[in-house]
Amino acid sequence: MPWRAPYRFWRHAFCDEADVRRAFPPEGMARIEAAIRGGEATHSGQVCVAVEHSLPLHRVVRRPAVAPRTRALEVFGQLHVWDTEHNNGVLIYVLLADRDVEIVADRGIDRRVGHDAWEAICRRMEAHFREGRHVAAVEAGVREVSELLAQHFPGDGADRNELPDRPVVL
Repeated sequence: MPWRAPYRFWRHAFCDEADVRRAFPPEGMARIEAAIRGGEATHSGQVCVAVEHSLPLHRVVRRPAVAPRTRALEVFGQLHVWDTEHNNGVLIYVLLADRDVEIVADRGIDRRVGHDAWEAICRRMEAHFREGRHVAAVEAGVREVSELLAQHFPGDGADRNELPDRPVVL
């Protein structure tokens, strides 16, 4: 797992908001927002994207160190992604310092899709990240998540938007 690499402390110490702005410039954030909005037009689910530059250093050095998955679960709760009407909210969490993507899905969609499908999407997104294509990675991830949501929770056009479409920068 990349979050266990020996240089994790230094990546978290030196990764900041400027790195997020470089990886996700305003026009990129607008493209991601449009991808979320477009995807949600096809299903009744809710997709939320959260980008975090790094963890506080005390959470990196403590034993056991906080894993990206643990942090993604915390963010899932903080952003109320779990609080959708049909339990079909999905969080795409990016921890830039660890170059890690985690997808946390609410129980309504997770029981239908399963861990392996979410994990496959994460690994494909991380492959784009390694090539420096951050915005394209998230757009592709949003499209894939939306396809799964459309398959299991098709929209009827009257669905209300329960979560903001704009990506959240933590």
